[in-house]
Amino acid sequence: MSANEIENFDILKWWKIKSNNYPILALMARDLLTIQASTVASESAFSLSGKILNERRSRLTEESLEICICYKDHLNALRRRQRVSSIEDSMVDDEFLEQLNLVKGTRKVINHEERGRVLRAMDGCSYKAAAGGSLSNTLVALARLGHHSIDGSRLNIAMAGSVGSDPLGEFYRAKLRRANVNFLSKPVKEETTGTVIVLTTPDAQRTMLAYQGTSSNIDYEPSLANLVSKTRILVIEGYLLELPYTIKTISKACEEARRHGALIAVTTSDLSCIERSYEHFWEIIGNYADIVFSNADEARSLCNLTSEESPISAARYLSQFVPLVSVTNGPRGAYIGMKGEAIFVPPSRCTPVDTCGAGDAYASAILYGILRGVSDLKGMGMLASRVAAVVVGQQGTRLSVQDAERLVTSFAHHIESSEFCSDAEPGFVPDCKDSCF
Repeated sequence: MSANEIENFDILKWWKIKSNNYPILALMARDLLTIQASTVASESAFSLSGKILNERRSRLTEESLEICICYKDHLNALRRRQRVSSIEDSMVDDEFLEQLNLVKGTRKVINHEERGRVLRAMDGCSYKAAAGGSLSNTLVALARLGHHSIDGSRLNIAMAGSVGSDPLGEFYRAKLRRANVNFLSKPVKEETTGTVIVLTTPDAQRTMLAYQGTSSNIDYEPSLANLVSKTRILVIEGYLLELPYTIKTISKACEEARRHGALIAVTTSDLSCIERSYEHFWEIIGNYADIVFSNADEARSLCNLTSEESPISAARYLSQFVPLVSVTNGPRGAYIGMKGEAIFVPPSRCTPVDTCGAGDAYASAILYGILRGVSDLKGMGMLASRVAAVVVGQQGTRLSVQDAERLVTSFAHHIESSEFCSDAEPGFVPDCKDSCF
């Protein structure tokens, strides 16, 4: 069978047609392929308090849990005769956001009750549970890019954070392990795993509702300190900088990383985070950051520039304090700043479907280039632009294994053919061949 035939192969339909030829095997297939139904309501499926998911259900494997969470959507899809290729049916419209008093394109921190209200309003909508998050999106993409390397070696990628000992916490850890990202932190007993509801409108804009759960508190354990001391790049997610209990942990990790010669990268994450925690951002960026990933609005906010100022001005300003700055500007391209100067990276063409995760994907490619010792900033920027375009042109935030292989192969060809000229001074990019944390 061709790759396209395999992708579109309907195993249930095949067994229905062949059941007369293989009656015994058909009965076995029916038992194995039957979807495990659950009576868990949509808002209850994300409850982490242990009051709704009873002890029996909490013992489901992560695959079974995902099936149960999504089964209601499967039934709704059948009632609507929804086509798998239809993206619009999995989105919300502007009226839905207005009913919930949400501002399109923003991020809002919500509590447990607000999350339940939103999920109840989504009853009948198509949605999917995924092990997401800005940093995990970046690290999964980096792991997939690093699996197909220029020099034959693979990158070792790990992540630390705070998840509960609930089914969603296990689901999260298992999904990262399957994506070759080693989740290092132990689950927090009797605590709730944080979740983010991403609402996408047909114009590809996403509105995010973040329930922090146990992620608002991260302890700096001795085992974590030992692993930080061995990493080559430590990536700090900016969302954590608005949480008062995580600043000390982040500072300790940065001190440990700096002491052992690692690079420190900071993502600015979201404009609202910077506005709420401006001093915390500059505390970490000013004292520790070697690399900053930002979009145009976030960069302008960090620099106290007006919205009329060009993103290149922000990139130039930030690069006076941070050795390497990446400022993305959506469909208008990006800028990479260094030593008070900035180069323009043109955008890659795509038909936008979902902008969620574009910046995360862009950052993964820049990190990939640095870890591979590439000194060509323009070349890294072009790879990052292509990776982001692939993610924007699909539903979902994750770069696929197939796309990662194709992009790395193309990038290696450009490096070998010297199609891109070098924009970085020799010696800027350190020898970072092993790991990202």
